[in-house]
Amino acid sequence: MTPHTSLIDEALQCFRQEVNAELSRLMEPQTGIPDRLLESMSYSLLAGGKRLRPLLVLLACETCGGDRASALPAACALEMIHTYSLIHDDLPSMDNDDYRRGRKTNHVVYGEALAILAGDALLTQAFEVVARDVRPPEVAALCCLDLARAAGAAGMVGGQVADLEAEGKVLGSMDALEAIHRRKTGALLECSLSLGARIAEGTEEQRLALTHYGRCLGLAFQITDDLLDVRGTQVATGKGVGKDAARGKQTYPSLMGVEASQMRAELLVAEAVESLSMFGERARPLETLARFVLDRDH
Repeated sequence: MTPHTSLIDEALQCFRQEVNAELSRLMEPQTGIPDRLLESMSYSLLAGGKRLRPLLVLLACETCGGDRASALPAACALEMIHTYSLIHDDLPSMDNDDYRRGRKTNHVVYGEALAILAGDALLTQAFEVVARDVRPPEVAALCCLDLARAAGAAGMVGGQVADLEAEGKVLGSMDALEAIHRRKTGALLECSLSLGARIAEGTEEQRLALTHYGRCLGLAFQITDDLLDVRGTQVATGKGVGKDAARGKQTYPSLMGVEASQMRAELLVAEAVESLSMFGERARPLETLARFVLDRDH
């Protein structure tokens, strides 16, 4: 690790601490919210994790010359939506997982009904946070539009449905598999970059370059996820492994093999980094984060 990379790693850790502190503040007791519901929401939202999506919001904002403090509400809102999706993904009717982020999943601790409602509450609170705290209002409106498109029927939820429909089937091509993951995993990652660029009031050219970075990064992230399910451990990943094959899911390793999947991820990260060329040195943290996604073990 070079001294430059070490400094960036320290900066990313500082960003995570800022996100975690703000998420904790947003989970403080509020009039009208049942205690048990807030406890269930907080259990999953404050469980830690990589905080990749909020980090991307903050970094995209800074890369476009903005103040990351102004992007913190959107960063936290995106993490709320991501966490809601994990709570629902883990349900028995979906992936039926017992562990997430190294602890029992929400429905195992709180029951299915409360887990569903906690996810619903996090999803709706995300839009409240953006509408209330992102400024100016016209930027908040665009951010809400980005979030709705990325998380909705044509984005993440649509990708989840396509993923369920593909279980036990042979997709036959990488294009078909990537069409699923561009929505299921990639849509929120791509949205992260768009939010940061909008809040920094960057140019449309800058926003498009960053969203291309996010598109490539999202696919690389999913490939790495698939590889970890094959060769990772529950201790390292914090969740069950080997479940994709058991459920008959089509994955990159099952379609391409492990070595070709690794190579595809490396090419995608290289393309992501190349898309940042217009930003020069300001893009160095995003480059580091892309390489972290490639090398991660959890």
